[in-house]
Amino acid sequence: MPYGSCLCGRVTIDVEGELPGPTACHCSKCRKQSGHFEASTDVPRDKVTIVGEENVTWYQSSGKVRRGFCSVCGSSLFFDPPHLHWIAISMGAFDGPTQTKLARHIFVANKGDYYDIADGLPQNQQ
Repeated sequence: MPYGSCLCGRVTIDVEGELPGPTACHCSKCRKQSGHFEASTDVPRDKVTIVGEENVTWYQSSGKVRRGFCSVCGSSLFFDPPHLHWIAISMGAFDGPTQTKLARHIFVANKGDYYDIADGLPQNQQ
């Protein structure tokens, strides 16, 4: 069972089953939130257990999506479209091996000019 937490440990995340291949998002919102680009995995909500959810602050970043972070240490943890059956969990939150590999890049038309994407994975412009 993949397990993760925020930097201070007040929020922990357990995922039942294997993690889907993560997506790297290079859009301007993910870059601003993460400080670079954001990599996350989309997990069915019924497979996720969050302990310490009272320490998660939600920021409504668009009309359809909110982003969750630890209100104590600031760790970026979730990308949440509440109207869908899944929630994205930031890959950096996982402790130990995740048994998965990056699957694709999205919003590469908005990526920073200070780095290249050269891993050969599929790239979606938007």
